[in-house]
Amino acid sequence: MIADTGMLARKIMVLARRETPTSSALRPITEGAKVRFVHSLEEATKALRDEAFDLIVSDSTEFLALEHVSADHQAAVVLECLGQAACIIDAAGHTAWMNARMRTCPPELVSAIRDNCKRLLLDGMKNPDVIRDRNFNVATPGEMHYEVNVTPIVEESQGVTQMAAVAWDVTRTRRLQRKIDAIDMAGRDLIELDRDSLSHLNIEERLALLEQKILKYLHELLHFDNFAVMLLDKKTNKLDVVLEHGMSEHVHRLDIFASPEGNGISGYVCATGRSYICPDTSKDPRYLTGLERASSSLTVPLRLHDEVVGVFDVESEKPAAFNEDDRQFVEILGRYIAMALHVLELLVSERHTVTGRLAEDVAKEISAPLNDILTHAAELVEEYIGDDVLRRRLGHICDQVSAIRQVLREVARPDTGVLGRCRDEGHRDPLLFGKRVLVADDEDIIRETISSVLTSYGCEVDTARDGAQAITMLEQRSYDLVMADIKMPQRNGYEVFAAARNGNANCPVILVTGFGYDPNHSIVRARREGLAAVLFKPFKVDQLLDEVRKALSPAPAS
Repeated sequence: MIADTGMLARKIMVLARRETPTSSALRPITEGAKVRFVHSLEEATKALRDEAFDLIVSDSTEFLALEHVSADHQAAVVLECLGQAACIIDAAGHTAWMNARMRTCPPELVSAIRDNCKRLLLDGMKNPDVIRDRNFNVATPGEMHYEVNVTPIVEESQGVTQMAAVAWDVTRTRRLQRKIDAIDMAGRDLIELDRDSLSHLNIEERLALLEQKILKYLHELLHFDNFAVMLLDKKTNKLDVVLEHGMSEHVHRLDIFASPEGNGISGYVCATGRSYICPDTSKDPRYLTGLERASSSLTVPLRLHDEVVGVFDVESEKPAAFNEDDRQFVEILGRYIAMALHVLELLVSERHTVTGRLAEDVAKEISAPLNDILTHAAELVEEYIGDDVLRRRLGHICDQVSAIRQVLREVARPDTGVLGRCRDEGHRDPLLFGKRVLVADDEDIIRETISSVLTSYGCEVDTARDGAQAITMLEQRSYDLVMADIKMPQRNGYEVFAAARNGNANCPVILVTGFGYDPNHSIVRARREGLAAVLFKPFKVDQLLDEVRKALSPAPAS
């Protein structure tokens, strides 16, 4: 009986318990092939384990038995070649069989599998319903970890007498998870910034504290020491270094923008939001020098609420020092760094917002009295021409008023925070807030007074010291309101009015004059063409605000 066939059989095994069959019967099959004769199933089994055959020939009485031997041999070959460790344990806890991979495993693993399988088999003898697939974990010396699955082997006549076990080495996965957990704990520590302990620190001291924490965890968990944190300035699209350790001074002089081309690895990462591993800095055209003698780098985006706010760059003097695991770890740490910087920014803004509101309240309360002082001082200066001593004293008073205003502006100025975003939460006049105003006057006191008052109410104020400068600014930018003195060097008030209306026919213009002096008839001419108002010097703050509000108010519906 032929157990397998093949027209091109080159290696044949013949099972014959009696004498070798006549050559005439086998000649058509064995001609030109290598033939091995065996005389028992045991010998056939051994031959199958030792060699591979293209054709097996046997008596019909031996065929079924030989077929089972061949199938068992193939199954054993498959088990031996399994990528995972496998074994069979009997009811006594003995190893009936194990593959090559299991033979290389620590003895503690095999012992643990034996004990668990023996216990399961004993429990199954008492209650067959408990026999089912089970999973358990085994830790061995050397911090090796295995996940084991055991399955009962059922025989029709005897039931379950053996358990098959397969073990997976999960050491690397466990180690990665432990490192991720450690980084997660480190990240939580980064953002746990106590308000009371930080309240006495300025922004530079807070950043220094954060830098120390980042360096500690980067060194302890990832074994890297050189890094730079760069934040994106939304207004300029530029990346600014706010934290760094181990980098060269050159990194502070780099002008890097968030762009995928021409701005190094950091610009690419910030623009695309994709991490970047550079295994060899000498061969990567995108790499810009950060660390002296750097051979490799890893750069990840800093994300805050899924928005890229900067980059976290880690560098090493060793080539190919970073792999995909490091990328994952640094990305996790980077998210916490972004959150920590955000927390710092909020704390700084909170302090300055409170201070700024207080300063603004004071500025509004004293703005009118200060303006009155300036107005009266200016009037007295004109009245006491020839009294240089008194005029100097009056000038000194004006200087002091200007100094007071400057101090209030500095105190009320909102802090930019770590991320470079200005927050101005103070009270604003809804009609004036955000309006662009051009103030043109050749008198410094008048120009600064108007600018100070309007700025305190939320206007964006530009100033010009003469008519020519005002007209140039009008050509470069549009304004919601223009205030101009009628008598200025180079160009007069009417010319400024005409330039403003030429750029925007709906732009309101307020002309300012002293004692009704109008040699060029600027007011008369401008009124014919839609002048909003005339403000006569000296004026009070209330008068100024009233005229400005009227000029900016929407025109009534006809």
